[in-house]
Amino acid sequence: MHSEKFEKVKRFYMLKVWNEIRVRNAVKMSWITEEEFTEITGKEF
Repeated sequence: MHSEKFEKVKRFYMLKVWNEIRVRNAVKMSWITEEEFTEITGKEF
């Protein structure tokens, strides 16, 4: 089960609306987890 905003963050990243920094900020704002960050970006948090 993903976080409530996981799909939104993933979509923005995949469409290049958001960059990696914005996705990192989504973790800091508790929108997604560190594991979800890795799933979206393919990089370690």
